[in-house]
Amino acid sequence: MSRSFRRYMNEARFALLLLLVLVVITVILTPSRFSPAQFGTTLGLMTPLILAACAVTPVFLAGREGIDLSVGPMIGFISVIMVKLLIHDAGVSNPFVIIPAALLLGMAIGAINGFLAVYLRVQPIVTTLGTYLVLAGLATWILPSPLGPVPKWLVGLSENYSVIPLLFVAGIWLAIKSRPLHGMILTIGGEDRAAYAAGVNVELVRFITYVIAGFFAAVAAIALTGLLGSADPQVGPNYTLLAIAAAALGGVSLAGGKGTMVGAAIGAVDVFLLQNLVTHFNVSSFVLQIVYGLILVLAVALNSDVIGRKSFLGREKADG
Repeated sequence: MSRSFRRYMNEARFALLLLLVLVVITVILTPSRFSPAQFGTTLGLMTPLILAACAVTPVFLAGREGIDLSVGPMIGFISVIMVKLLIHDAGVSNPFVIIPAALLLGMAIGAINGFLAVYLRVQPIVTTLGTYLVLAGLATWILPSPLGPVPKWLVGLSENYSVIPLLFVAGIWLAIKSRPLHGMILTIGGEDRAAYAAGVNVELVRFITYVIAGFFAAVAAIALTGLLGSADPQVGPNYTLLAIAAAALGGVSLAGGKGTMVGAAIGAVDVFLLQNLVTHFNVSSFVLQIVYGLILVLAVALNSDVIGRKSFLGREKADG
């Protein structure tokens, strides 16, 4: 077994173990959830959270306190723009117009975040918190209450074709991984001074991660709009902390330089299954928030440099 594969398994070990436990419990309690007839619908329910977790991951990987708190409201805002301004006001229903418009809007918001955080050197948490508030306010101002319906092709992305948004994002990330950009992101996340000395344009790479985050958030907005069959400005912001918890649970280091997109996706599935179990047992939402908080703290602790270094050195000694 290669060292890189062992490191990957170590980073996502907690999420994988939790996933196994949650799948077994879910199959026992609600076997219909994973039945062939319901699999597309189940995947559609998971997809917005998986994509939101993917959206926060690149900025985390780039390090230097990078974080994007605006992902949730960005998802809601893009959904509102699609449904209110394009579909209902302008009468546009063509996916070849709506999808590119959503993706460009997401990238534009990501670029604004990146410009403020990277080039103007405003602290990322302050920058994206400000964007969070602006986007949440704008979405509610434009659309005070939910609005639907949406075209059938959008609804289909949460049912029979729910895998398409996931495959699209996976394909984009695989393309990024095949280029030097991915290595640069991890390098600057681990030690940006060494990357700068090696000739890497650190600021540009970090800026690009915010644009990627906006792009992935736009795909999440498309998936969420299809799932709801409408636009609801109050739903999007809920995804921010869930996405961060999912990424941390999946082994993505909030300090940068370590983690995978697959791990973030596994963490998102874990969070979804936890939600499903809480719904099944009719547990208070406050209890679910406590669980999320405990999972986030535990995941960050397990992925800390101290614990990770001790674990890795222990395996190195064992390997001789």
